[in-house]
Amino acid sequence: MTAILEAHGLRKQYRGGDGAPIEVLSGVDLAVGRGEFVAIVGASGSGKSTLLHLLGALDTPSAGAVRLDGLAYGEQTAAALAAVRNRKIGFVFQFHHLLREFSALENVMMPLLIAGESEGHARSRAEELLATVGLAGRMTHRPSQLSGGEQQRAAVARALATDPLVVLADEPSGNLDYANSERLHVLFAQLAREFETALVVVTHNRLLAGRADRVLSLDGGRLVPLAGVESMP
Repeated sequence: MTAILEAHGLRKQYRGGDGAPIEVLSGVDLAVGRGEFVAIVGASGSGKSTLLHLLGALDTPSAGAVRLDGLAYGEQTAAALAAVRNRKIGFVFQFHHLLREFSALENVMMPLLIAGESEGHARSRAEELLATVGLAGRMTHRPSQLSGGEQQRAAVARALATDPLVVLADEPSGNLDYANSERLHVLFAQLAREFETALVVVTHNRLLAGRADRVLSLDGGRLVPLAGVESMP
């Protein structure tokens, strides 16, 4: 499988309160193929969200490199990276971050309008995606009128709006009950295959990790393959 997202030797250091360096990532290597679903697990504070931010060009590493479809983040201008985040990367967070004053349809249209697409195309694409995630009858509802599971499915539709090369999700079912979590987990597995989008999910949820093609544990600042979810920390 040809890698669409690659990380080589990623390191990330912060300064502690006493000024001493704290190394969160100690040389992370990762390669994710198109349509592959990878789950990353690990103890709280192990650096999982930090890694996801580096993969999504939301932060810069202390050392190492990230490439998306051959494009090296470190060689791009700030404007070029912003365009990559908008068009080639989809984000799903634990909190849906939908804009409250806009409907589900308008929220999903937003990335496309920002990318310069016509309103007609943005609306058609958003309608298609919302129907795909089971919200065909809820498009005109604002976030406050949607359940927690519906809000998160709308956020998934928004992440897919620009047909990104990769979707990055950070504890996407962390605030959902069992039934809504399981529905979201099934949706992620389906979308990775149907949209051929690389999917990297940080999670503590064994059921979600169990649907991934690969499960990796972030331990001691490095990624270690796991044989199965039964060995999750």
